[in-house]
Amino acid sequence: MLAPILSIQSHVVYGHVGNSAAVFPLQRLGREVWPLMSVQFSSHTGYVGWRGRAFDAAMIEECAAGLEAIGVLPRCAGLLTGYLGRLEIGEAALGALTRIRAANPEAAYACDPVIGDVGRGSYVAAGVAEFFRDRALPLATIATPNAFELEWLAGGPAGNLGQAAAAIAALRARGPQVVVAKSLSLDDTPADALDLLASDEHGLWRLRTPKLPIAVNGAGDLFAALFFHHWLEFRLTPEALSRAASAVFAIVAATLAAGTRELAIVSDQRELVRPSKIFRAEAI
Repeated sequence: MLAPILSIQSHVVYGHVGNSAAVFPLQRLGREVWPLMSVQFSSHTGYVGWRGRAFDAAMIEECAAGLEAIGVLPRCAGLLTGYLGRLEIGEAALGALTRIRAANPEAAYACDPVIGDVGRGSYVAAGVAEFFRDRALPLATIATPNAFELEWLAGGPAGNLGQAAAAIAALRARGPQVVVAKSLSLDDTPADALDLLASDEHGLWRLRTPKLPIAVNGAGDLFAALFFHHWLEFRLTPEALSRAASAVFAIVAATLAAGTRELAIVSDQRELVRPSKIFRAEAI
């Protein structure tokens, strides 16, 4: 069994976003996951009629203290965070990280800075975006922003390869060892493709996949979880990028083929382990 991670994210009763997109795929790959919910909703908020509520920071803090009290944190390989809901939830998540690193100084932190998206803009509560920029990124080992989040966090455009590389470098200068930018449409990206860029101290890589004619929620959450898992396993950014992107593409393709709205991570779980098509990262 691979070393466990603590995953602080949203949870939905129906569908696959947040921890509902991360926990089972990681378990399928042999990674123990300790899920801690920032919110519990009936479904993704894109559904008309959804219900639910955000948890308070005290609950996050109590659960982290409980894990410390039972003595399991020295085994924890790291923390994964995604959608946090409110600023105080973010601060509680960093409190959990402090406890983890006190028990295991080598523990990594994968921060998926969920702020917004191209076409929608920011959709988080006041102060959350600034929290990611000023508080979370300096403590993160890995950051996985999408195109909108990359530009917001870096404070500049990322419309071409040079700009995107500069924006990624700006984020790495804030603290993360590895930055992966998802869902990029650069000026040289074909209209029927999407690019991912990843950078660490060893270089910069680009991975390109076809752009599928479907919009699904949770693909970014799935990618962040899979990338963290493979990076922990191999400590090689291009290998983790290839494995994570290939699996996410295969799951989204299966979702399209099935004509469903929710990611096909259960029915096509084999794609998490052995994706039908492997995409390779190329050094730039």
